Amino acid sequence: MTDASETRHGPGRILIAVYGIFALAATARAGVQIATQYSEAPLAYTLSAVAAVIYCAATFALAKATVVSRKVATVAIVVELVGVVGIGAFSYAAPEHFPDQTVWSHFGQGYGFVPLVLPVLGLLWLRRTRS
Repeated sequence: MTDASETRHGPGRILIAVYGIFALAATARAGVQIATQYSEAPLAYTLSAVAAVIYCAATFALAKATVVSRKVATVAIVVELVGVVGIGAFSYAAPEHFPDQTVWSHFGQGYGFVPLVLPVLGLLWLRRTRS
């Protein structure tokens, strides 16, 4: 039987670090885009801010490593996966709404497709460490 705190040990530490980096990067980039270019692509930049909030929630929930935070992390990571797949597809279908790359546009292409792989790894890690 595993303990909820196992999400922050071993490979979980790397996962939390990567989520933290993405939380910081997405928050900073969305902030700059909204502050300086919002009128050029309001939908894309708003979705970037939403992605940043989700990355922050996942980071804190994985790091907290309680029974409740595991549930929060699971929901955040599922929303992240749905977001990157849905927005990734939408960014190809309606490229006029995404004149600049965002975290989830084109399935995270501007970030080396890490946004597409990260939620899969997060869900696998949560599954591996569940009670």
